[in-house]
Amino acid sequence: MRAVRLRTPDGAAGLVLEELDTPASGAGEVLVRVHAAAITRGELDWPVDRLPATPSYELSGVVAALGPDVDGFQVGEAVYALTGFDRDGAAADYAVVPGAFLAPKPGTLGHVVSAAIPLAALSAWQGLFDHGRLAGGQRVLVHGAAGGVGGFAVQLAHWRGAVVIGTASTANVEAARQLGADQVIDHASARFEDLVEPVDLVFDTAGGDRLERSPAVVRPGGRLVSIASEPPAEAAAGRGIAAVHFVVEPNGKQLVELARLADRGDLRVSIDEVFPLSAARAAFEHVQRRHAPGKVVLRVAEQDS
Repeated sequence: MRAVRLRTPDGAAGLVLEELDTPASGAGEVLVRVHAAAITRGELDWPVDRLPATPSYELSGVVAALGPDVDGFQVGEAVYALTGFDRDGAAADYAVVPGAFLAPKPGTLGHVVSAAIPLAALSAWQGLFDHGRLAGGQRVLVHGAAGGVGGFAVQLAHWRGAVVIGTASTANVEAARQLGADQVIDHASARFEDLVEPVDLVFDTAGGDRLERSPAVVRPGGRLVSIASEPPAEAAAGRGIAAVHFVVEPNGKQLVELARLADRGDLRVSIDEVFPLSAARAAFEHVQRRHAPGKVVLRVAEQDS
């Protein structure tokens, strides 16, 4: 099979396209014929202690073989997943994925669009609902409300029935509003703490100064959750706020819920650009140059259904 391999810790320059033996699925694992694989800024820095390594941890494809002790899937079924960061990724013709991480892909979306969902949407789901405990009727402030994770967070919080406030750059204010934010603040021209009434949750995807200033708008007993960096623990504790920094985890059951929302039209997916697998180096160079909210996806197989 073809596989993109990071051979040296030199970013995109260290990528090569190689021919490897097709892997076999072990107990609890599924061999997936990859049709599309999405990439993430900075991910080439993750596996430097185990080179060579295959990048891309989000995939959509078709079940090619089932290992022992796998239930709920059939050969030929269309699936999608966020796979584990501790193994080779999905920028290849085939990938082995734990069955618990897989879910049937959205039936209304093709493989390219489905591959763009898992990492960002699971980050949003886990930040809002697992760590943030957001419930309908509560108030949430999302930093980076038009970004990859932030855009999903706005949509999911809106679906849950929360009052959604977002911060965004000047160019993305209208985009955040279109995603369902009730109030959007241009963080370049205004201080959000001067405009936001107390919230139950701040979900931060931006880090930096916005995260440091966030305890000021969280009600006592509320929560401050970040995927960007550690929240200001001392300031949060002084106001009785629970502060959490987390890394997204693969979760097939949550992907089932996200697929259902996508099929209902409650979850929109943004694609920046699509590259063939053979142009993986150009794809990573592209994502490193740009800060577009949409996802960059590698098309691995020609068929997209």
